[in-house]
Amino acid sequence: MIQNIDWSKLSFHYTETDYIVRSACKDGIWEEPYATKDKTIQIHVASTGLQYGQQVFEGLKAFRGVDGKVRVFRMQENARRMARSAEGLMMTPPPEDIFCRAILLALKKNIDYLPPYETGATLYFRPILIATTHEISVAPGKDCELIIVATPIGAYFPGKFHCTPFIVERHVDRAAPFGTGTWKVGGNYGASFRATEAAHAKGYDCMFTDAKTHKYIDECSAANFIGIKGNEYLTPRSSAILPSITNDSLITLAKEMGMKVTRRHIRVEELAEMDEAAACGTACVISPIGKVYDPDKDITYHFGDKPGPVLSRLYHALKDIQYGRSPDTHNWTEIVEIPE
Repeated sequence: MIQNIDWSKLSFHYTETDYIVRSACKDGIWEEPYATKDKTIQIHVASTGLQYGQQVFEGLKAFRGVDGKVRVFRMQENARRMARSAEGLMMTPPPEDIFCRAILLALKKNIDYLPPYETGATLYFRPILIATTHEISVAPGKDCELIIVATPIGAYFPGKFHCTPFIVERHVDRAAPFGTGTWKVGGNYGASFRATEAAHAKGYDCMFTDAKTHKYIDECSAANFIGIKGNEYLTPRSSAILPSITNDSLITLAKEMGMKVTRRHIRVEELAEMDEAAACGTACVISPIGKVYDPDKDITYHFGDKPGPVLSRLYHALKDIQYGRSPDTHNWTEIVEIPE
């Protein structure tokens, strides 16, 4: 384990590690993933990844558990989502076994950067897929390179599990209906920066509304939305929302807790009827929302200064599985044997 890193001061930012892992696809054939210390990409200026934005990515974590074992959370599901994103952009998706072998190699080669259990920090993986075909005409490239970046990140809530304020956004759209919103495409995030940076400058995170009517909750910055209304778990249904693996996991846990789960269009005004609200994603698991300000109507929806009981229970239930404190009855985690 690296001795010169203060694990308690890590945040969700890039920290240099020793290796990245790469695998290229040429003419439909994927090479065996390999580790390298070279962090640069040699890419032709005419590649369709640069010319036309053929690029998708993923995000997942490895955890050092309470029992000392190393666990990777829902790696296969990330592989499947990357494949869906790649197919959406007419790219060649990496086979699931190539993706998973690349993640495990990146973990083993950077194992010294996996933080200790008691810190709450984790090793985060950012798989990137970029098209490398040389093409100037407007056409998709099929040759690709898969790159796995590994970096340790700190606990999202280094102190107490706390709430975040959001502001409703109706004047910038992150993704169009039936566009690329359901895929993890870099351009979706670039398209959101204008709104998210403006929100941050005012002390908020950004709650996007649907691009067609701007009446319905779409995504919370770069995360899915959850609303709790009595014993009901509400989350938006939309053709522009990325299917969150974290949200999928929480839905399973909510059902096991006896909750009704509903996916549907959710009007912004319905926030007034909810007991709790949150954003959810890989980085935070659950980020409770303290209040939502709607500047177009000058209305603030309040949820309190402390996380509510339902969201707290769901948050700890999922974290307990990830850290091996509770049985993994869904086979979501893969325990990885690390050679001494």
